[in-house]
Amino acid sequence: MKKHFAIRVTGKVQGVYYRASAAEQARKLGITGFVRNEPDGSVYLEAEGEEQALQQLIAWCHQGPPRARVDKVLVEEKELINFTNFEIRR
Repeated sequence: MKKHFAIRVTGKVQGVYYRASAAEQARKLGITGFVRNEPDGSVYLEAEGEEQALQQLIAWCHQGPPRARVDKVLVEEKELINFTNFEIRR
């Protein structure tokens, strides 16, 4: 069943290719949505897809790309929006 999660990642996650890596990971898993940097230094994702794929993305978010240091990953379930692709937003 398709689900929609809002994911906020804190730590050293800006300036380390976190958004580009997250987008690549999401596309590989067939997940749609977006990722963006937030003014507070966190990274915010909205992701839709099959629950198993979303759980894999969330697991990846806890690691991030090699230069990232992830402190916390907060996940909240939301209403489906039916995104058509996965994009990096500024």
